[in-house]
Amino acid sequence: MTTLFVYGTLKRGGSNHAHLAGQKFLGQARTAAGYTLVSLGAYPGLVLSPEDREGVTGELWSVDDPCLAHLDEFEGMAENLYRRAEIPLATPCSHGFVAPIETYFYARPIAGRPHLGPMWPV
Repeated sequence: MTTLFVYGTLKRGGSNHAHLAGQKFLGQARTAAGYTLVSLGAYPGLVLSPEDREGVTGELWSVDDPCLAHLDEFEGMAENLYRRAEIPLATPCSHGFVAPIETYFYARPIAGRPHLGPMWPV
């Protein structure tokens, strides 16, 4: 099992939430400062942002290996659209999650992409 931080269309109520069917919702969470969202049109991308002081809001999910493999494909890891890596959460976070926490980082240049700040609305 992997603990995954989701912040965009995979969140509950999001257009791609069905990809998490059968997985366990652990609760709301926020990343540590230093991350922000950029607009990629119909979905966001999470990127490093040294000037950020808020972090990004999202959800924690416990996902099994088959779901994680499916999400890796869905998120375009083979095409270098996203990369999955560990991300620190803001403290305190008392969801009883198992570290490390992973998320999908946008892996392409962000020049010209509108910055969205800490939250993608669903």
